[in-house]
Amino acid sequence: MQQIINFIIRNKNFLLFLLLFGIALVFTIQSHSYHKSKFINSANFLSGGVYNSVNNISSYFDLKSQNKILAEENNRLNQLLANSRIDTNTIKTDSTLKLNYKYTSARIIRNSYNLSNNFLLINKGKNDSIKQDFGVRSSLGIIGIVDHVSRNYATVISILNTKSRISAQLKKTNHFGSLTWNGKSPNIIQLTDVEKIAPVTQGDTIITSGRSSIFPKGIPVGTVINSKLDATENFHVINVKLFNDMTNLEHVYIIENTDTGEIKNLLESTNE
Repeated sequence: MQQIINFIIRNKNFLLFLLLFGIALVFTIQSHSYHKSKFINSANFLSGGVYNSVNNISSYFDLKSQNKILAEENNRLNQLLANSRIDTNTIKTDSTLKLNYKYTSARIIRNSYNLSNNFLLINKGKNDSIKQDFGVRSSLGIIGIVDHVSRNYATVISILNTKSRISAQLKKTNHFGSLTWNGKSPNIIQLTDVEKIAPVTQGDTIITSGRSSIFPKGIPVGTVINSKLDATENFHVINVKLFNDMTNLEHVYIIENTDTGEIKNLLESTNE
């Protein structure tokens, strides 16, 4: 103990400098958006490399369950093709075909679900043309929205985040609201601000509404558990059981809306 005290006394000026430098650095990052963005991206790069190495090991031991999930997804896709009455042998790739939504596969290397504001870390970034506000989904349904991006990694705001707001609707009607999370169960989220006149029954399917430039319409969310009217009694608050098991995720798809730029420019010119 005496040696520690002597060390502090001998190096008090240098230690004071380090303390003041650290405080100044924190204030600089907090008060300047550019520095804050660079710090977050650097942190994503460093933590992404660590979590990627750890995840590679854990993924090896989880191959059986992940292969089962992928097999089930392929089975669903084959059923859709079989019932679509489309002859897949006659389908040709059209290089001039405009895709409104582009999909990029990715892998989750970190996932939090027991906090109030949860995030995921995925192994795709700027080098893969991933940008902020891209949507993220799995084969079963919606996951979240890309937040910060570094060269090889990106963080995703999970739907299990109390600050998340995503437009969704009842599949059987066009009545829509906002997907939120009350911070309780990782298996249940809330669809709020749905008009009181909307017919809501247990077991109804909830999907994305397509009323934003992030997600296309029709991505599965979950099924209705129950609903009640809010304090004003003008809107439904609906509890939704998620199709995804948010505690067990690995393979996801990143969604890019190729019309986002055009939509933003139009809205900005309209608001002028």
